[in-house]
Amino acid sequence: MTFSAEMVDELNLLLKFPNKSLMQGIKVHGDAEPNMVAAAKRLFEKGIITLPDGGYLTDLGHDLFEHAQVVQHALTH
Repeated sequence: MTFSAEMVDELNLLLKFPNKSLMQGIKVHGDAEPNMVAAAKRLFEKGIITLPDGGYLTDLGHDLFEHAQVVQHALTH
């Protein structure tokens, strides 16, 4: 199985979350790229973020964020 374009969008959006504090989130504005707006909605529906337009990472989101960072680091070095 390969990553679909939608999965890549979701991973890219996850990597936009701040990693310095659990108390920081993001806001995906309505005029953002449509693929990012859609990715935020899907992540919310999967229970990974707290709001359909961003918000904060859930516990699952934090776990996935850490894994996404590992994958990104491994593929860029």
